[in-house]
Amino acid sequence: MAFNFADKLVVAISSRALFDLDASHAIFEQDGVEAYCRYQIEHEEDVLQPGIAFPLVRKLLALNQGFPEAPLVEIILLSRNSADTGLRIFNSIRHHQLDITRAAFTRGESTHRYVAAFGAHLFLSANPDDVKSALAAGYAAATILPSNAGQNEGSSQLRIAFDGDAVLFADDSERIYRTGGLEAFERNERDAAMQPLSGGPFKGFLSALHRIQSIYPEGAAPIRTALVTARSAPAHERVIRTMRAWNIRIDEALFLGGLDKGEFLKAFGADIFFDDQKGHCDSASRHVATGHVPHGVANE
Repeated sequence: MAFNFADKLVVAISSRALFDLDASHAIFEQDGVEAYCRYQIEHEEDVLQPGIAFPLVRKLLALNQGFPEAPLVEIILLSRNSADTGLRIFNSIRHHQLDITRAAFTRGESTHRYVAAFGAHLFLSANPDDVKSALAAGYAAATILPSNAGQNEGSSQLRIAFDGDAVLFADDSERIYRTGGLEAFERNERDAAMQPLSGGPFKGFLSALHRIQSIYPEGAAPIRTALVTARSAPAHERVIRTMRAWNIRIDEALFLGGLDKGEFLKAFGADIFFDDQKGHCDSASRHVATGHVPHGVANE
């Protein structure tokens, strides 16, 4: 019988999001492909240091503890490296004792087509073009931004925060705000308060997280989620009723009414935050690991 990922949370990640490949990428940018390949092969026994998404991946894989026969999470490596230059990456995976066994090396081609093939609920990459292609194909994807923020390694609990419109939800309401202003937006949300919002690109990923949370007793789940949105009253009600209609749990909801999100994300202890607006992402990345979701009206 063929293997499948049924009931697993599947996350695809690029090598540049998982490991610090800045030095070798600089060689690629300055001296070209041949010099890059030569450098990687010459250094294939040199262990790569963790990248921005490394702590997140470690916490995701830790969810498999206690489930040896049916792991809850599968991490897939998607890399524009060749198999030759990718050997250094697999050597580093082994050194850091990450349980990652499946990979696709595309030798310079876009990796986004393998997101669907692996059935990934989320794709994280340092390449914006690959991320945009995955989003256009209907998959949750984000560009990992550079960040010097300390990682939330003091807690073993995985904490993931999401923006609302154009991330968890469709961008219909955001479009009304941009064309008609705040008053039109709030009027629309009041009038449609009983009408659930349409799902955005990250609804499926949140649903997969919720399935894992549901395995555990109330208060004992190793995952905690948060909605961190610029919305405020009266636009809050539609959001709350939408989550009810979806039957998906969100642990914390912060309605900030336009306040800067960074300090709140730090207080929540987010391992990663997803937002569609680059300005919010730049602010957040000073405090926590951040993924930019280039989707919706803010990115047109």
